[in-house]
Amino acid sequence: MRILEKPKVYLIAKTTLVSEGLDSYFRDIGSPQWRPDPDVSDAENLVEAAGRICYRSWQSYDPDKPQATNPNVTRVRMGNERYLGNILSSGHGSVLEHASMTFILAGVSRVLTHELVRHRAGMAYSQESLRYVRLDELDFWFPKALKGNEAARKKFEEVVSFLEGVQRDLAEIFDIDNIKSFAEKKKLTSMFRRLAPIGLGTSIMVTGNLRAWRHVIAMRTAPAAEEEIRQVMGQVAAICKQEYPNLFQDMNQDPETGAWTFEYPKV
Repeated sequence: MRILEKPKVYLIAKTTLVSEGLDSYFRDIGSPQWRPDPDVSDAENLVEAAGRICYRSWQSYDPDKPQATNPNVTRVRMGNERYLGNILSSGHGSVLEHASMTFILAGVSRVLTHELVRHRAGMAYSQESLRYVRLDELDFWFPKALKGNEAARKKFEEVVSFLEGVQRDLAEIFDIDNIKSFAEKKKLTSMFRRLAPIGLGTSIMVTGNLRAWRHVIAMRTAPAAEEEIRQVMGQVAAICKQEYPNLFQDMNQDPETGAWTFEYPKV
């Protein structure tokens, strides 16, 4: 048994602009004045562009640029932070769906992943498969509720150690190491996992658009959320705030509860 100190969160991918394509589009519509802000992230620029294309508000109306401007728009809000602030306050959340972030969550339990994968809209998951991956050693993270209760912790350790031994015993009983057929190994590994604890450590890759991440963060860092998922989503929230301060400008952490809350939760 390998005892995990805490689940870990790794940001491994995020939205990137293809500037050549955007520049080509601008040339074709008459070269409006707006350009991506070099001082903010590609994702924040992309969301701003998505908002501006909805209203054709790249700049104030110019009759010489009929494809790039809108006669209904005589004044435009400039500056990425200011523009995205208006997007958030107006609840125009669909434009946030164009940008995404991908994380690997490592050392998390299947208690967490069973809850996380319930969030379907705007999310994608690739989880370590126990049909293929043998459980010769069980990773395990102990909840805080066990702290100071040595009898309860000892019982947890005994059960996890026993179930780890069951995995090894089954592998020996079926002599799985000497089976050449991968299909047969997969069948046996799938059977063995039925006797593994739901709290065993695993890894999962998660991609979500930024609108979806806002929802997941709000739901899963709330005081009533389960302990482990609160800890992991709290890490995700901190990374989101650091990477995209303009898109998460209305998100703040409650110093008392640790929850991450939004001024505009209906985005």
